Amino acid sequence: MKFKRIAAAVLIMSAAAEVCADVKPAIAASAAAPSQWIVPDIDKLPDDEWGRTVRYGRDLIAKTASLIGPEVKDSARRFAGNNLNCQSCHINAGTQEYGIPFIGVFADFPKYRARTGAVGTMEDRIQGCMERSMNGKPLPANGPEMIAIVSYMKFLSTGRPVGEPTPGRRAGAMPELDRAADPLRGRKIFESNCAACHGADGRGQRVGSIGDAKGYVFPPLWGPDSFNDGAGMNTLIDAANFIHSNMPQGTTWQNPSLSPEDAWDVAAYIESQPRPQKANLEKDFPNKLEKPVDEPYEPFPDDFSLEQHKFGPFAPIRAAIKKLRQKQRGQ
Repeated sequence: MKFKRIAAAVLIMSAAAEVCADVKPAIAASAAAPSQWIVPDIDKLPDDEWGRTVRYGRDLIAKTASLIGPEVKDSARRFAGNNLNCQSCHINAGTQEYGIPFIGVFADFPKYRARTGAVGTMEDRIQGCMERSMNGKPLPANGPEMIAIVSYMKFLSTGRPVGEPTPGRRAGAMPELDRAADPLRGRKIFESNCAACHGADGRGQRVGSIGDAKGYVFPPLWGPDSFNDGAGMNTLIDAANFIHSNMPQGTTWQNPSLSPEDAWDVAAYIESQPRPQKANLEKDFPNKLEKPVDEPYEPFPDDFSLEQHKFGPFAPIRAAIKKLRQKQRGQ
C-alpha cells in the first residue's frame, strides 16, 4: 500500500507545475509561441468528486484567509500565518495573463530547484509558498488541501501541450534600469498610485475587522501580516514586473499604468519596508553561484553589497557571476 501511495504521488507530481517559479521569461519571448490565452470553465465541471475537489482548490487560492488563515475558528486548520489570499499575487485565482498565473505550468515538476539544491515536487513548491509567501507552516502532505490545490493546477492546464511554452506565464520582463532602483522616488509614486488602496502605511484594507478571518480587500504590502523576507515577491525583479503588468488594480500587461522606471522605483520602496523574517535563509541556494542576483539576503558569492543585490543595477553582478562560474569550470 505504501508503494502504491508513493507511485500515485509521483504520477501526479511528475506532471505538476511551478507555483511561484524562479524563471523570469520575457514577454516577447513567450509571445512568439502560437497560442491563445484560454481559461478552462470550472463551472462546467460536474458535481462529482473531481469537480468538487477542483473547486475546493480554487477556493483555497481565492479565499485562503477564510479557509486556512490564522483567524479561522478551527485552530487545527490555521496553516497560513498571514491573512493574505494566494490570489493576492496569483491574480483571479491564478487565471490572469501575466498575473503570475497557474495556466500552462502543469508538467514542470519534479524539477531541480536552485533554492534547495535538489529535485523537488510540486508539493514541495507549494509548501515553500506556505512558509514564505503565506508566512505559515506546511500543509499536511496527503491532506485534502494539498490534493485540491494540485488538482486545480492540473485542471487549469487542460489542453495545454506538455513541454510547450505558454504565453502569459509569470509577470513579464521589463528592461532593467542601468541605475539602482530608488526607494525615495518610489515613495512618491506609492503615495500617488498605491496608497489609496493599500494604505499610506502599506497595511492594506480589511474586508471586515481583525479576527473575522475574512482577509483583505487590498492586501498589505509590508508589516506583520504580509509575506516574509524569503518570499519570491520580496525580490525586486519579480515585484517590479508584477507591478508593471498588474497594478494599480485593473491594469493589464497590454496597457500598463506605470512606466517601467516608476514600477522599478515603487517596487524598491515596497521592498525597503519591514516585514516578517524567515529563519535560516542563509541555507538557501547551497550553490551560491545559482543564487538569483536580486535575492535580498546574504551570503552572496560575489563582492557586491547587500544594497546592490536589493536594488541593482544587476548587470555588473551578472557579469561577475558569469566569471566566477567560468572559473569554477576551469575555463
